[in-house]
Amino acid sequence: MFVLDTRYLIPYTLYMTNTIILFFIIFASIIAGYYLGVITHRGVQRLSGQSKKKEGNKEQVLGFLRKNGKIRNNDIEKLLGVSDATATRYLDELEKEGKVIQHGETKGAFYTLK
Repeated sequence: MFVLDTRYLIPYTLYMTNTIILFFIIFASIIAGYYLGVITHRGVQRLSGQSKKKEGNKEQVLGFLRKNGKIRNNDIEKLLGVSDATATRYLDELEKEGKVIQHGETKGAFYTLK
């Protein structure tokens, strides 16, 4: 007759429970990693779309400069329908790229092509 030795039953049950829990943790980690990867990839696509728009806006600024000779921050706000901070950022970037030169400071500042 077979006699079940219960000394081994409890540790085996705990071992199997821990194994199942570990399996679910690994499975959940894989799913979460995939999901975060998809979100990040979509974020990169969205960022590249914003980057294209930004470059297009900066080209419009350069076109305005070619036509009019000089541009002020307010001109960019009206031309592109952007905030003061965005217009300033575009001008700073164009200046760092060596495409425009700033003349004056603060309120009276304007920019020309380099």
